[in-house]
Amino acid sequence: MPDPAGPAHGAVEESHHSLQKESFAGLALGAMGVVFGDIGTSPLYAMREALAHSRHTVSSELAVYGVVSLVTWALILIVTVKYVVFLMRADNKGEGGTLALMALAQRSLGRRSTAVFFLGVIGAALFYGDGIITPAVSVLGAVEGLKEAPGLGRTLAPYILPVSAVILVALFMVQSRGTASVAKAFGPITLLWFLTLAGLGLVHIVDAPRILQGLSPHYGVLFLFNNGWLGFVILGSVFLAVTGAEALYADMGHFGKNPIRAAWLVLVLPALLLNYLGQGALVLSHPAARHNPFFQMIPDVVYWPVMLLATAATVIASQAVITGAFSMTQQAVQLGLFPRIDIRRTSETQAGQIFVPQVNSFLMVGVLILLFTFRTSHNLAAAYGIAVTGAMFVDTLLFFVIIKSMWKRPTWEAALAAGAFGVFDLIFISSNLLKIPQGAWLPLVLGGVMVVIIWTWTRGAQILADKTRRDSVPLVELSEILKARPPHRAPGTAIFLTSDPDLAPVALMHNLKHNKVLHEKNIILTVTTTETPRVKDEDRVQIEPINDDFKKVTIRYGFMESPNIPKALGLCRKLGLKFDIMATSFFLGRRSVVPAAQSGMPLWQDKLFIFLMKNAANPTDFFKIPPGRVVELGTQVTV
Repeated sequence: MPDPAGPAHGAVEESHHSLQKESFAGLALGAMGVVFGDIGTSPLYAMREALAHSRHTVSSELAVYGVVSLVTWALILIVTVKYVVFLMRADNKGEGGTLALMALAQRSLGRRSTAVFFLGVIGAALFYGDGIITPAVSVLGAVEGLKEAPGLGRTLAPYILPVSAVILVALFMVQSRGTASVAKAFGPITLLWFLTLAGLGLVHIVDAPRILQGLSPHYGVLFLFNNGWLGFVILGSVFLAVTGAEALYADMGHFGKNPIRAAWLVLVLPALLLNYLGQGALVLSHPAARHNPFFQMIPDVVYWPVMLLATAATVIASQAVITGAFSMTQQAVQLGLFPRIDIRRTSETQAGQIFVPQVNSFLMVGVLILLFTFRTSHNLAAAYGIAVTGAMFVDTLLFFVIIKSMWKRPTWEAALAAGAFGVFDLIFISSNLLKIPQGAWLPLVLGGVMVVIIWTWTRGAQILADKTRRDSVPLVELSEILKARPPHRAPGTAIFLTSDPDLAPVALMHNLKHNKVLHEKNIILTVTTTETPRVKDEDRVQIEPINDDFKKVTIRYGFMESPNIPKALGLCRKLGLKFDIMATSFFLGRRSVVPAAQSGMPLWQDKLFIFLMKNAANPTDFFKIPPGRVVELGTQVTV
């Protein structure tokens, strides 16, 4: 079973050496655009949705105080205390995220736990389920400002959906060109966005200073009790204010803990609180504004600049999710959770600048279907949040394992620490489950599909590996046979790629059986993925001689690196293994898999596994092997 070790997602992946070179302020500014894009666009709809669900029998004033109180304490307890203070202390060589937590938990246990593995898989799957909604709800939420435009609302309202669709399609179309140049503008634009949020909030707080009473937690509790069972539904809407919190932890390795913490505490949190307080103050003064408080709080004179800035902020939030999906997919492929996928580099200098065509197409189609199915951000908000709450609960459960096994705390201490966060997670999960009939089923279904795909691939790969192992000859045994009966020798070097270096590769056996030749030099090459983000060049290659005919070479890559076999083999020269890459033949075994009724998986799962295998990227392209040097030898196996 693979040992996943990667972070959930991230938009800009740079080596830790570069973190030291960049200024603290520069990293904090970069974090603005990448880390806080999602949570920074929540004011567009979170307050509106929470107020919309409150009972008409509850006074308007208590509703406002209650929602402001709940949003404030959600931001403090979930984002600040859980993620900024506690979870950011648990990192995998500086990297964070659900899969990083899983790797730490596996390592701290000293064994591979199936339960921990599945927790990580579920967390990763829920990210995809939620990621498809974020671009749709964010961009649509901003473009809906057209219907509030001074004097033009009725005229522009019919164009909301088409404009949103054009923006989103354009965003997906530019992905193949890379985001390095665009990303440079993310930080300054998002900084301006948060300053605008704070400014708009301050203007209205001055009009109704009594809104500051809403900072008291007792108003939130009172509001929930007065709404009875409906209070659970309201909590689901309040949670919209903290969607994106997990990005703080997931992107930790890209910017460092302290710059992210500083950006959150110094600017992002104060700006968000000021804006929510300002929206509350506006509704206290003008109760009719509760239907769309954010756009109602913008003065007419600056309406269009603010609306355009809001749209830019939502595009940035969407971009972070898209690149996060690319990053997650790359890590999943490296860890063996997914089949090989076409992953293209869009930058020679930045490691994280990648483009995954299949994922991009999947996200674009999914986002457009959502857009034209739900049609308003109000409807989409009903589907939003359930996957995030699930992913956060997974983080809490993994955190319990780390406190107990890695930090060596007593079980009661670990249960108390994780349990405190778990209570909040379960309350929010319960409230979001109530939104299933309104659309929350969608991210759960998408997440479920991803779990089935990951489980089918890992299980099928395990069955295939076990079958290959049973049918193969140990390499040491083969070398003894060849000594006794030497075959014809061909000049040059042959490299055989295999996942199990102790067994004779299928391609080697076929070469001996059909071509009846053995090359002068034979390298049994294995590519492995470590549980660390990156591997230093001096640790990249390991050479183990077997005899004069065979040598085992192991190439190691971190879960955030893309394999490049010719480049790695260039390091062999320093270790005494010399050969000309252009006079070397790479032998790959191509397996034709057919389903079998008596296999370890149901027939439908066999067929799904075979479909995934057929659509996997060509290993020649994936490992960057020169195509003219590759020889493929096929065999048929059943699963």
